[in-house]
Order: sequence, then C-alpha cells, then structure tokens
Amino acid sequence: MSDLIKAYASHGKGKALVPHEYNPGSLLAEQVEIQVSHCGICHSDLSMLNNDWGMSKYPLVAGHEVVGTIIKAGPSVKRVKVGDRVGLGWSSKSCMSCDHCLAGDHNLCATGEGTIVGRHGGFADKVRCNWEWATPLPDAIDPVKAGPLFCGGITVFNPIVQCHVKPTDRVGVVGIGGLGHLALQFLNKWGCDVTAFTSSDSKKAEALKLGAHKTVNSTNSNELQAIAGSLDFLLVTSNVTLDWNALISALAPRGRLHIVGVPLEPIPVSAFSLIAGQKSISGTPLGSPATTTQMINFCARHNIAPVVETFPMSKINEAIEHLHSGKARYRVVLKNDIS
Repeated sequence: MSDLIKAYASHGKGKALVPHEYNPGSLLAEQVEIQVSHCGICHSDLSMLNNDWGMSKYPLVAGHEVVGTIIKAGPSVKRVKVGDRVGLGWSSKSCMSCDHCLAGDHNLCATGEGTIVGRHGGFADKVRCNWEWATPLPDAIDPVKAGPLFCGGITVFNPIVQCHVKPTDRVGVVGIGGLGHLALQFLNKWGCDVTAFTSSDSKKAEALKLGAHKTVNSTNSNELQAIAGSLDFLLVTSNVTLDWNALISALAPRGRLHIVGVPLEPIPVSAFSLIAGQKSISGTPLGSPATTTQMINFCARHNIAPVVETFPMSKINEAIEHLHSGKARYRVVLKNDIS
C-alpha cells in the first residue's frame, strides 16, 4: 500500500481544487489512518478554501465530514481498530490532559487540532486523526449519509445536551438548511414541540415533513408577534443578520437564544430585553467524542439522517459550486472515486 495520500487541494484563495499528492509521514502512536469512502462538503470548507477566517494554509485539502474504514492503527490506539467503519468531523486531536479533556470536554481543548487547520483533511483517498475523534459507526447508519452528521449533525445536537433541553420544551429552529433540517429531526424525536422559522415559503412543507409541528415566516412581523413569549429554547442555525429583537421577544421567561450559525455582524442586544424575562444568549461549538457517539446512537435508534445530494469526488469543483450557489438540499456528499 502506497504511503502517498491522493487528494484534491486548493493552491490559493478561491482557486479551483486540483489533484494533489502528499506523504503524511510515519503514523503516530495514537493515530489511525482512514480509507475514505465518503466526505461531506460543509460551508466551513468553503470558508477555509477562501481563507475567510485568516487561518488557511495552502495547498489546502479540506473536508471534515469523513466516513471510511480504518486501515492502519498506531500501537497506542484505543476504542477502535483496523477494519472498523468510523466517522471523523472538525476535530482530529485533543491533548487528553488539560482540565477540559479530563472533564470530557475534548471539544474545548485549547490546544486541540482541527482536521483541516494546518493539516490535510478528507477530500482524499485517506485521512488521519487521533483515535479519540474516530467515532465508530453502527451498521444501522447509512455511510452515504453519515458524513454530515459529524459536523452539521453534532453542531445542532450538542446544544440539546449542553443546554439541557427537555422533552416538554417548546423549541424554535431558525434557518432550515444544512444544520436546521437536522435540528428539526433531533428535536422532534427528543419529544419537543418544534417550530421552524424560515423566510422561504418553499421550505414550509419540507420543514413539517422533517419534524416541525408548525412554521413561522421569520420575515413576517405579524407571525413573529403572534408567538411572542412562547418559546423555551430558540436555536439559530442561520449565518445571516436577523431581527434579533423579535427573536428574543419570542422567548418565554427564562428562555434561551442559542447560536450555532455564524452571523458575520455583531448581534445588537438590549440588556433590558434579557433582564426583564431572565433570558439568555449562548453558543456552542461541535460536541465532544462522547456526545458525538451519543448523537450517532440516537440517529440509529430513530432513523435520523441528513437529506443529501451526492457527487463523485472527481467532480468536487462542481459540487462546491452547487453548495456555494445555495442549490444544495440539504447537504452535499462526495463519493471517493480516486484511483
């Protein structure tokens, strides 16, 4: 088996991805090497390819929604072994010794490694990570659809756990896209009363089919006013500027507005709008390995999966353009056809 990894890489901001080979070096003691079968494309991949966050290094092999089979394992690897089918998301390594790691919050490790930050990711035939971030995939999970769970899925599942959302809660989801369409499924099976906020009339029927019990037009002031004071938890998956005052007004006393999307502009908030109803605003990153495993098992139990469109990896630039143009419904997944 060749030590070279074949991939698709960008050699500069905004440049098309082209075939690329690299030698990953010796496998480290706690690393596994995964033969990639599928890899989702996330908006974070687009941000990294365009250096929107100022931390991209080229050539860049993006891709952090990986599904594949372990073909190599270092001598200190635990939990997984050669032959296991696994998933890999945004994180590829944690220090395992800081206070956060010892508390089980490996996703908050200050020195943790990102799968596509300063290293190469899953738009390739193989990818490496430390064993703690290689999540075993049950047989009940379709590998074609599994990749987006390891970024989009855990992004919206983690706050349900971290914020102690209860089955009796009335919950809203803002933005019915790659993240939101998974959040609707999770929250429905969690037992919540679910309201989908969308500005697209074409998505209303889809939102109800995915698990929402009702929909609200997020640009209609009358509809927003009609639900004022009713929601215990409001999950914002959108990355655009919103009517934040109207959303905060939709919260019940002690309600929480929780951000997992990344709006580019600051969120203007009146202190009084929070104080009067003892409301709060918060945010979370992706979840820990333990929470990721919990999510995967929850998906297997309740038959939850993203809605995906597939492209061969050799058509990666077409797939990226499809996502960038806003045409994806709702996640794009690449099937490895690198020879």
